[in-house]
Amino acid sequence: MEKNYKQIESALIHGGIYGDPLTGAVNVPIYQTSTYEQQGLGQNKGWEYSRTGNPTRAALEALIAELEGGTHGFAFASGMAASTAVLSLFKTGDKILISSNVYGGTFRVLDKIFKNFGISYSIEDTTNLKTLEEKITADVKAIWIETPANPLLTITDLEGIAKLAKKHNILSIVDNTFMTPYIQRPIEKGIDIVVHSATKYLGGHSDVVAGLAIVHDKTLAERIAFIQNATGGVLGPFDSFLLIRGIKTLGVRLDRHVANAEKIAAHLKNHPAVKNIYYPGLASDSGYELNKKQAKNGGAMISFELHENYDIKKFFSTLGLVALAESLGGVESLACHPASMTHASIPKEIRDKVGITEGLIRLSVGIESADDIIADVDKAIEASKQ
Repeated sequence: MEKNYKQIESALIHGGIYGDPLTGAVNVPIYQTSTYEQQGLGQNKGWEYSRTGNPTRAALEALIAELEGGTHGFAFASGMAASTAVLSLFKTGDKILISSNVYGGTFRVLDKIFKNFGISYSIEDTTNLKTLEEKITADVKAIWIETPANPLLTITDLEGIAKLAKKHNILSIVDNTFMTPYIQRPIEKGIDIVVHSATKYLGGHSDVVAGLAIVHDKTLAERIAFIQNATGGVLGPFDSFLLIRGIKTLGVRLDRHVANAEKIAAHLKNHPAVKNIYYPGLASDSGYELNKKQAKNGGAMISFELHENYDIKKFFSTLGLVALAESLGGVESLACHPASMTHASIPKEIRDKVGITEGLIRLSVGIESADDIIADVDKAIEASKQ
């Protein structure tokens, strides 16, 4: 199909490999096969074994590459599988600088797995490019950031990180899970590698676990393709199909997610029970101006703290419409306690230092009625007052 579109809303539906030329089906078929019959020794139709390549997965990989503005995409069995593949680019003696608040799973795999192979890390304030550059020693080979970061939603300058990495001949890696390419496109800002937990907004319905990695450089693509095939943490064909289906509605879902989040953040900002609120879509947020330059809006994640005279356990137990659950980005609203859930693997002294307190609440705003979400949160706040 000739791609007669320019906007991402159309690319979400028609991007990558669209449809099935054999039958005319508008959806890519689920090629539920492990292997492919070959015509002779060394002769095949482009497919040999589904760990190496599967047409349904290939359609997803082409789609996410187009959406992120990259040249190659890679689909994995989870976000952590994607991150692990990217981290496998490094070798003994290499060091990676990571943002001071990143997903706990990213910290855990570096601290408990890759450290065993002699790959080290350092937790830094990536929002301050001047002090960050001072930490780039000869052994540093990459900067890994999230923006907005999980869970405090701090904003890092994408162009600044990309330029800094290129200046020192190291890789820049961005976890774009919270924003997705519909809101923010790091590769267009010069970033080398983008990763996603596609379980979240890209899937969007809390029914698939998946990860993606995207690059723009051919050599990097070849290296990740080798790692993907060699280590084998690939996404299956049915989950690839579900993810393609989820991405088709990403734009309309995120428009509703964000509209709800903006209304809820404004409500919480003025709530007398709220001590601190973190949401880059608020003009009062420290990262608002920078986020506005590099992203379409503030996304749909909100973190906030209640004053000390509120019982956090009572707050969570009183929620009704909003579910207490891990994960984010589904159509339903979810609340979590980062200190004991998503970031429990980070030592308490580090959590306290960066601001992931025992009283921090992270809210993934769904697409229900914003008024119903506000009423549920207000009820839980009121019930938790001591």
